[in-house]
Amino acid sequence: MSTVLTLIADPAAPALDGNMVDAARAALLAAGAEAGPPDWLAPGVACDVPCAGADAAAAAAAVRGALAGAPVDVLAQAAAIRRKRVLVADMESTIIRNELLDDLGILMGVGDRVSEITAKAMNGEIDFVSAIKQRTALLEGLPAERLAAVRQRIVFAAGARELLRTMRAHDGYAVLVSGGFRIFTRYVRERLGFDEDIGNEPEIRNGCLSGRVLEPILDRDAKLRALTRIARERGVSPEETLAVGDGANDLPMIQAAGTGIAYHAKPALAEAAAYRIDHGDLTALLYLQGYRAEEIVGSADGEA
Repeated sequence: MSTVLTLIADPAAPALDGNMVDAARAALLAAGAEAGPPDWLAPGVACDVPCAGADAAAAAAAVRGALAGAPVDVLAQAAAIRRKRVLVADMESTIIRNELLDDLGILMGVGDRVSEITAKAMNGEIDFVSAIKQRTALLEGLPAERLAAVRQRIVFAAGARELLRTMRAHDGYAVLVSGGFRIFTRYVRERLGFDEDIGNEPEIRNGCLSGRVLEPILDRDAKLRALTRIARERGVSPEETLAVGDGANDLPMIQAAGTGIAYHAKPALAEAAAYRIDHGDLTALLYLQGYRAEEIVGSADGEA
């Protein structure tokens, strides 16, 4: 069949059952589509339903309506080229749970002001470069050594290690792109196994942050440029790329990727993205590619 619809629940609370899958298949039939037999990728967590006779968007909409209120993500896509060869990921509130500039703001006693700017930027209310400059300016005088201390507070998002290790095990190439500081992106790259990291460099004078960001400052299109560059360098078609993020500044790369995911996203991104994960963790990006539970490479050191 030409389309595959995938139902995905949070592995921490596996709520997907046969009744939900039956309801999804019935909704597809009611919408005039054909529905093939279900294929469970992970019991209670992820199930594929092949279908034909309706485009992906219509199929997903029909099933979402039937499962309204259920803690299950519904995503439909062309059955071809599900496995991706390039991953470009946002860092904060996506690969990690933190917003690190907000954490630095707390150290300076300006946490509320920094987080307010962050929220506006992520919702697309202010220009991203302007937001970076404003937040960094509020950090003027912060001892540079405190950056390393904050780095130790990083908490990886559930499923992050599995996502990176599984894609790397299948020859995927992964890039971390963030408007945050390179001291943090380097750390996350090394800990999780990204192939590259891209971020901003704060200016440091006399051992403290000067309140300025060194040029060039990454703008909202930096992630898009990274996606297109990596695909070109590796000879990968756009259809073979995967992008994930949570804020408005992630929209250009998410729209350009073969599969672009709004992950537990802010409204501005969630409303514009073709694919969204609201319930699952980052292993949802593997199930969406058709990986089965037994193919997922686990967290070897037991960290989240």
